[in-house]
Amino acid sequence: MNILFGVQATGNGHISRSREVIRHLKRVGHKVTVVLSGRDPSQLWGMEAFLPFVSFRGITFSTNRGRVRYVNTAMNLHLMEYLNDARSFDASGYDLVITDFEPISARIAKLNGIPSIGIGHQYAFSSNIPMADVTALSLLVMKHFAPAQYSIGLHWHHFNQAILPPIVPAMNYREIKTDDKKILVYLPFEELEDIQALLIPFASHKFYIYHKDIRANSSANLFLRPYSREGFLKDLMECNGVITNAGFELASESIHIGKRLLVKPLSGQMEQSSNALAIDLLKLGMTMRRLDADSVSNFLNSDPPSPMCYPDVAAMIAEWIGEGIWQDTSGLVKKSWAMTKKSFIG
Repeated sequence: MNILFGVQATGNGHISRSREVIRHLKRVGHKVTVVLSGRDPSQLWGMEAFLPFVSFRGITFSTNRGRVRYVNTAMNLHLMEYLNDARSFDASGYDLVITDFEPISARIAKLNGIPSIGIGHQYAFSSNIPMADVTALSLLVMKHFAPAQYSIGLHWHHFNQAILPPIVPAMNYREIKTDDKKILVYLPFEELEDIQALLIPFASHKFYIYHKDIRANSSANLFLRPYSREGFLKDLMECNGVITNAGFELASESIHIGKRLLVKPLSGQMEQSSNALAIDLLKLGMTMRRLDADSVSNFLNSDPPSPMCYPDVAAMIAEWIGEGIWQDTSGLVKKSWAMTKKSFIG
């Protein structure tokens, strides 16, 4: 098939899981063209697996100091540009549109009558899963931001719903020796100076901090890192814990390979608040509502969990897509959870 694949590039999590699905789609013989939106192309890194791709501004949310800023978001929506990008896109020859919560590709599918499949964590919110800080606006965004004819939601547990385990990259983590004092830090919605002020007092640990605003030099216990997919995965495998916002993908990778996890949800975003709630309910890690030294201290003194060992969900999805029975996910759901190492509930 000739597939148009939309990736919401505002978060590295969308990019990470889409990379795996695209890789498997190409492996089984599909031709894939990628639409990326939500980030300046100059800030995209490690994108070779997405070639060929086109990039658009798209629609994204404005944040500052760990909180969604709705007024700034509304002032910078660029709705006419988004609509024109979708209308002017030459969609001839495409058999299927897949969207990882990417709005332009979803609209292209609707405008051109092309079958569409939504794959991503956000699509799980149409099911009965734990949710927090729910508002009418947040539910509208989940439903209408990147709608698809068929959808596959992802989550850490099935909650007796037709959703799949997370998509995680292949990592040979058993061959890597863990550094007990090494902590990976990825808090992209927080200010770098706030992160540094929080972690400098914990001198007995080494914090490897990935952030878009790396300007200062590393200090005695803070190692500042520019974005690098290879370096990030290496630090993830070597570390003894992860401190991050409550996005889905990095938490999934941490749970998959058995890393301690401390998350701080992005204030004002229902998805991240719900993720933090699920982490508490499933006992997958620890949460903090603000950058809190006591929470960090408790986290550093906690015990590591066992690896979850999720199966290769991306490969399963690629095979399922090739079968063409997109309205039926029952077999895919049953197989994927049967291959997951352990169950959380009941």
